[in-house]
This record gives sequence, C-alpha cells and structure tokens, in this order.
Amino acid sequence: MTEGTIMSWEILDGAHTALRTAVAGVSGQDDWNRATPCERWTAAQVLQHAAGDQIGFAAAITGGPGPDEDPFAPSGTLAGDPAELAERAMRASAAAFGTVARDAEAVPTPIPPHLFPADLAVGACALDAAVHAWDIAMATGQDSPLTPELARALMPTARVIVDPVRAWGAYAEALPEIEGDDDVAALLRYLGRDPRWKA
Repeated sequence: MTEGTIMSWEILDGAHTALRTAVAGVSGQDDWNRATPCERWTAAQVLQHAAGDQIGFAAAITGGPGPDEDPFAPSGTLAGDPAELAERAMRASAAAFGTVARDAEAVPTPIPPHLFPADLAVGACALDAAVHAWDIAMATGQDSPLTPELARALMPTARVIVDPVRAWGAYAEALPEIEGDDDVAALLRYLGRDPRWKA
C-alpha cells in the first residue's frame, strides 16, 4: 500500500450503508425512545452504542480519542442530529480502516485479544454497525437494512469473534437454528436475536 492510499473495504461500506439507512428511516424524536431487540436499550441508546463502537475501532487503529461516553452505558439523550452522530462515527472508522493493508496480520481493535488479521478486524467493525442497524430499523418499524449478501459475508467473522465476548454482554447467547432460516436469520440467531422480533 503506497503512502496516502485509502483502501475501500466493501464489507464495511455495506454495513455503513445499512446503519445510514436505518438512521435516516427514523421518523421523529419519539421513535428514538422506542424499545429495541437490545434488551433495556432504546433506539437512541443503540445508536449511541453503535457510534461509540465505530469511534472505538478507529481509535484502536489511529491512537486518537475514543468515544465521548461509554458505549456500554449509553445515556439515551441525543443532544444533536442523530444522522450526524452516526456519520461522524462512520467517517472515523472508514478513514481508520482506509489506512489498513488487506494483508495486515495484527490490526488493533477494542475486542479481545485486540489484534486480528485485517479481514477479521474490519469484519468485526462491520458486524457491529450492521446488527445495530437492524436493531434500530426493527424498533422503528422499518424494513431490515441487513441484506442476505451482507449477512453471509459477516457470518465467518461472527463465528470467530462473538463467542469470546458474550460473557461481557456484547452479544446474547445464540438462539437455536431453525430449518429454513436464510442468511439474515441465521446471523441474527447466532447473535442472540430473534429474526421475527417486532416493536
């Protein structure tokens, strides 16, 4: 990779598109107070968590500042424009991963063991954005922004990184697979989410 080159990571682009779509589809402030598939968190708290995680991934790579608040204890109070909060966080992670070579073997992340090959590091960042995009969309009555293609691409990363962090509460226990599940349902169940969840 030559100096100044910005690499495009398609999986992260796809996850960011999903999160951007979900945030744009929230119709008003009241919807940000809705319950989500993340037990005990509102849509606003899920957004704050997702944005904080994107900044956390960026900070791990760049050494820059982390999120303003603990992503695992979001306040639920959105002081500014939700879309700008999401965009600022996604720009940070995209720019940070833009400096990472595809063949890098030890990319810093906020997830133990904190160093991953590039494909797993970017996959972890994308998985976080994509699943929380789904949470926000489901909470606010939108269609799923998580496509089968994106879910299929994210599953190999999920199978590596998710089990070790379930104990933190980062992901719930996996739900049993059901015959006939598509790629989206299979990923959601592995992440402890019911694909049929409704607000």
